[in-house]
Amino acid sequence: MDSPAALTVAALYRFARFDDPAALRAPLLEACEAAAIKGTLLLAREGVNGTIAGSAEGIARVLDHIRALPGCADLDVKYSSAETMPFGRLKVRLKREIVTMGEPDIDPLASVGTYVAPHDWNALISDPETIVIDTRNDYEVAIGTFAGAINPQTRSFREFPAWFRAERERLLGKGKAPKVAMFCTGGIRCEKSTAFLKSEGVEEVYHLKGGILRYLEDVPAEQSLWQGECFVFDERVALGHGLTTSEHTLCKSCGRAVAAGKECPCG
Repeated sequence: MDSPAALTVAALYRFARFDDPAALRAPLLEACEAAAIKGTLLLAREGVNGTIAGSAEGIARVLDHIRALPGCADLDVKYSSAETMPFGRLKVRLKREIVTMGEPDIDPLASVGTYVAPHDWNALISDPETIVIDTRNDYEVAIGTFAGAINPQTRSFREFPAWFRAERERLLGKGKAPKVAMFCTGGIRCEKSTAFLKSEGVEEVYHLKGGILRYLEDVPAEQSLWQGECFVFDERVALGHGLTTSEHTLCKSCGRAVAAGKECPCG
């Protein structure tokens, strides 16, 4: 947001209990339209999730609307900027889950892992008794991740539970279980993945508060253990340290991020 002409981009989520998410959709859509906001917002019984872009004033008005929803006063928001609108249109959708894991008994409001602030993250993942898991999809991991992180090579977050159950013994061993540290783009997938691991009996589970986006914003590049760039689900494609926009483009054939001057491996 260095340029006064830059648009504000807000990545947000909040797990909450919405008795009737359908009743919330129209007023939220109207608030976004009135503020000239574009992007995607998802509503479900478990809360709200999405990324939106517009003027700083317009974003503030929509966030005020969302914070007034039941249980959303402490809405988690990560801000970045864009010189041009990164979304083609506005979508406010009703979903079964705000981030799809397919484990109906997992409730992040009941139990999640321990939050770790960005400035404390390096120490945790550098501990040899910690295993670090990237909970994102393979195409996201391909352009950037933390040094030494395990890539589950999933195509969607729904595959994560089956992957962990299949790999549990190899990951955790049979003696004293290691600490497990997990991370994702903005934090929402780790709310569910840490809740899932705890439901599976894993005790020491940690996750990066605010996700990669908050880490890249708060931790200086010279102190960073992040390697590469962070995939984002809009036309900016990827962000680097300081949440600067990268020069990646999306392959029109497979949807993967491709660095400037490179060709996609898909051919």
